[in-house]
Amino acid sequence: MKKLKVIQIGVSHEHASGKIQSLKMLPELFEIVGVVNDLKLCDSPRFITCIPPQFDGLPFLSLEEALNLSGVDAAIVEVPNLELIRYAEMCVKKGLPVHLDKTAGQNLSLYRDLLELCKAKHVPLQMGYMYRGNPALEFVKKLIVDNILGTVFDAHLDMNHGYGGDAYQEYLGNFRGGIMFNLGCHLIDFVIAAMGAPDKVTPFLKSTPDVGRMICNNALAVLEYPCCCVQISACSRAPEYGVQLRRWRFTGTNGMLEVAPPERFDGKPVKVNLILKEAAGGYPAGKAVFEFAPQADRYVGQLKEFAAIVRGEMENPYTYQHDYLVHKTTLAAAGHIPYKKESIF
Repeated sequence: MKKLKVIQIGVSHEHASGKIQSLKMLPELFEIVGVVNDLKLCDSPRFITCIPPQFDGLPFLSLEEALNLSGVDAAIVEVPNLELIRYAEMCVKKGLPVHLDKTAGQNLSLYRDLLELCKAKHVPLQMGYMYRGNPALEFVKKLIVDNILGTVFDAHLDMNHGYGGDAYQEYLGNFRGGIMFNLGCHLIDFVIAAMGAPDKVTPFLKSTPDVGRMICNNALAVLEYPCCCVQISACSRAPEYGVQLRRWRFTGTNGMLEVAPPERFDGKPVKVNLILKEAAGGYPAGKAVFEFAPQADRYVGQLKEFAAIVRGEMENPYTYQHDYLVHKTTLAAAGHIPYKKESIF
C-alpha cells in the first residue's frame, strides 16, 4: 500500500507536537514530506512559542514550497486557533484533503464557507477534536445512541486541568469565552454526536479570583435538550493533576454511566462504570465495569481514519452538518453568538 505523502502546516498549535508524533508512529500510512514553521508566518495568539523537539530531523519548507510540492496527498493544519481556517482554505483550494485542529476561529460564517468549499470541491476535511477515536468513549457514545441508558436526563462533563501556569491564563485572555472557546469544543463534539443538536445553549463565563476579569478560565455551558440539561465545564486552575480527575457522567431513565478519567496514558486502563435498572442491549441489570486497554497515543486512531478517508476506503463518519453544528454550539457556549437551532447542510 502506497504511503500518503503529508505536509504539516504549523508547529505552534497546542496539539501540533502531538500530531506530528502520531504521524511518526504510523510510518506504514504516512510519509512526512515537509513541515511549515508558522512561528514565522502567524502573529495571532499562541501558547507554544518555540519549535517543539518532536519536529527535530524533519524537513522544513516555506509555505509556498509546501503548497506546491509535487505528489502531496494531504495536509495537517496545526497553526494557532485564529489562523486555522485561512490555512485550511489554502490547502483545500489546492485540492488537498485536510486534517484541521480546533478551535476553528471565532467567525462562524468563515467556517461555513470552508465547509461549503470542501463540499463543492469534494475535498475531505477531518476535524481534530481530541476525543474522537477514543475506544472507551466510542463505547460510551454507543450506549447512549442505542438507548441502553433509556432517555438521558442528566449529564456532566468536564475539561478541568492545572497545566500551563500564569502564561496559560494570559493566553486564554486572548479569546472571548477563554477556556470554553479553547477546550469546550472537545466535549461539545462528543455530546452532539451522542445526543444530537441541543435546543438551547447558555454560557456562564467566569474568572478565578487570582486573574483579571477579562480572563475566562472558569466556564460552564448548559446545553438544553427536551428532558436534559447537559453541563459542560472547564477550569484551568484545577490541581496540577487535574487532567486525571476529569469525569463524565450520564444518567438516564434506565441507568447511569461514569468514566473518570476519559483518557489516560499512564499504562492503566480507562474504566467505564455502568449501572442499569433493567437489562438492555445484551447488558445485564446491575453494576458492571468495562476496561479499555491503555492508550499509547491520543491521535493515532483518528489519523488512521483520516488515511482511510483520503484513500476513499470510507466516508467521513462526521458530516458537514455535524461539524458546523459543533462549531456553532462552541461559539454560543463561549458567548460569541446566540444559539439558533437550524440545519445548513
